[in-house]
Amino acid sequence: MCGMPSAETTRSSVYEPEPVRPTREDEVAAAGSELIGGPLGRRALTGTSWWTPVRVIALVMIGMFALGMVQKLPCYDGAWFYGAGSQYTHACYSDIPHLYQGRGFADGLVPYFDKLSGDMEYLEYPVLTGVFMEVAAWLTPGSGSIQRQEQIYWMVNAGMLMVCAAVIAVCVTRTHRRRPWDGLLVALAPALALTATINWDLLAVALTAAAMLMWSRGRALAFGVLLGLATAAKLYPVLLLGPLLVLCWRAGKWRAYVTAVLGAVVAWLVVNLPVMILATEGWSKFYTFSQERGVDFGSFWLILSQRSDSPLSTDSVNTLATALMIVACLGIGALTLTAPRRPRFAQLAFLVVAAFILTNKVYSPQYVLWLIPLAALARPRWRDFLIWQACEVAYYLGIWMYLAYTTSGDAHKGLPPDGYHLAIAAHLVGTLYLCGVVIRDILMPERDAVRRAGDDDPSGGVLDGATDVFVLGYAAHPPRHAAHFEGHYVEWGRKPDGIPPTAPTAARE
Repeated sequence: MCGMPSAETTRSSVYEPEPVRPTREDEVAAAGSELIGGPLGRRALTGTSWWTPVRVIALVMIGMFALGMVQKLPCYDGAWFYGAGSQYTHACYSDIPHLYQGRGFADGLVPYFDKLSGDMEYLEYPVLTGVFMEVAAWLTPGSGSIQRQEQIYWMVNAGMLMVCAAVIAVCVTRTHRRRPWDGLLVALAPALALTATINWDLLAVALTAAAMLMWSRGRALAFGVLLGLATAAKLYPVLLLGPLLVLCWRAGKWRAYVTAVLGAVVAWLVVNLPVMILATEGWSKFYTFSQERGVDFGSFWLILSQRSDSPLSTDSVNTLATALMIVACLGIGALTLTAPRRPRFAQLAFLVVAAFILTNKVYSPQYVLWLIPLAALARPRWRDFLIWQACEVAYYLGIWMYLAYTTSGDAHKGLPPDGYHLAIAAHLVGTLYLCGVVIRDILMPERDAVRRAGDDDPSGGVLDGATDVFVLGYAAHPPRHAAHFEGHYVEWGRKPDGIPPTAPTAARE
């Protein structure tokens, strides 16, 4: 058995190993490659034609996105407009056409500034998402029937979101330099194709993926700016600053972290401050709506609520969900500081966003988009990824069948509450399963597909190969192996001059 190479032998400034070929290390990828002629051979020439991994994966992403648009065809042709139940039975619902009129875009109202006449006084989306929606409205002709306008509005948004999807694929493909084909996990994710045009989440996901790419290249300021913009489009990206804080603490990379935080704050303020000052009430609607919103679809809180004779109040759920999230973050922080090797940034980014999804009081089906790029970087193994995706597809079908049941009156066509609870459980179990294997990889670095290939933290930027300066517990006091130990010790994070880190770790394959 051979040990994993040390970080100093894999740094790009010293040694450029060949790209990792998934069909040689992943049995599922190897089996799937039989559809296109089998695994890549040892003597195959790569990088010598126009068909580079980035271009191939971007085109696959566009193709899968187009298939997702085709899946929405029954709704586009009428189910969005005639009979509420049919858009659920065909599993092709989208918020986009409904909100074109429901949020005043059809009437030329200005988001956040003009009050709406319906049940929502102001647009309940973050500012950058509101800008995205408004730009699509500008590109939608105001003539013709309202149905035709809504169809065009959805199509315009789909085109803009397709660009976001291509950006995500390219960024994930390029984040791990030696593992470009891991981007296929994102491009071929069935849940992405199904949920991409439900809402506008892909904008924030694309900005977050671009931010991760910038951090992997050591560009802390660009990372911060992009993450700030992503947070201006959706709240969840700000969570990435938490695990990054602990990673930089362990590695002593405070300058890069402060630069990233300042960039994020400034970028967020540039987008939000004008609206915050000129239309305070409209700007704050997103935050007040999130706070006041009751228990909703997809969460384990809904199961508890529907099975309890005295459901918890919204305030109680907010408090408990916040407490659970804090506990999860503390656990991730402790794991970061005590792990035998400093965890990879992508691993912790996935865990913290997954924790937010699992503890939140609502899980809309498109929220899976938040996790797909992070999962591809955190655990690039097809078996585990597809198990999780199968659970998410089950939930995707479950929520629409449940809504078909609740909107069909006495006919009860669809999935009853007990069946929907099973669909929620599938989503929860699938996400927890993927969290479990990521945590196992952190505790046992030799099981991590990325590190087995010889890398340290290719998405870590300044953290890649860095020396630990602050660790706790097991990491601070690694065990001494017996003299008869057969295998190779692996010391990650050695300094370029050969001086070992403060707390080297050992692993065995």
